[in-house]
Amino acid sequence: MKRIVVVGGGPKSYIPDLRKFPFQDCLWIGADQGAEVLVENGLSPDLAIGDFDSVSDESFRRIQETSKQVKVFPDEKDETDLELAISEALQRSPEHILLFGVTGGRIDHSQANLQLLYPLLKKEVKGTIIDRQNQVELVGAGEHTMEADEHYPYVSFLPITLEVKDLTLGGFYYPLEKAYLPYGSTLCISNRLIADTGTFSFISGILLVVRSKDLTNRG
Repeated sequence: MKRIVVVGGGPKSYIPDLRKFPFQDCLWIGADQGAEVLVENGLSPDLAIGDFDSVSDESFRRIQETSKQVKVFPDEKDETDLELAISEALQRSPEHILLFGVTGGRIDHSQANLQLLYPLLKKEVKGTIIDRQNQVELVGAGEHTMEADEHYPYVSFLPITLEVKDLTLGGFYYPLEKAYLPYGSTLCISNRLIADTGTFSFISGILLVVRSKDLTNRG
């Protein structure tokens, strides 16, 4: 399976309409309340997993009736429901894991979920977090290409390592040439593409790449 969509139990107001995304030939995994979100979107989870402490008994029955497979875990465990879902996804050797329902609400949950992108990067599996306002990825050193997206016009590059060296941006409104970004730098906030395709490259470090839109453009 090349692409797997994992839906977590984050606030539903942050989750876009999943039916609007052109996901073909993908596998759907719902983590805890994320399985409820899939059912409410008219989608049948290929796997529903978690302790399901965030759903009602009635909703859990619907999840059981609709899902192709259900795995129930105890409330007290070392992994979060989302971690369990990602672990199941990785066992299917995906090229790309898309994560919905993992932002908003408690900041500790959101930060922990962002950090889950790191082990995916280390395994060379593309990981993308998507909510109504943002698309987020972790990117390692090298040369990268980015396509323009009218739904997420702003692009920010945030260093998550102590430093990112020689960041070069091409095809952006604010170009850069071999810039140095220490941890905490805001140099690369709210840039945007001025061409159909842009490029960015750096020789060391890891970047959090955030594509976003204003709340007035929510959809």
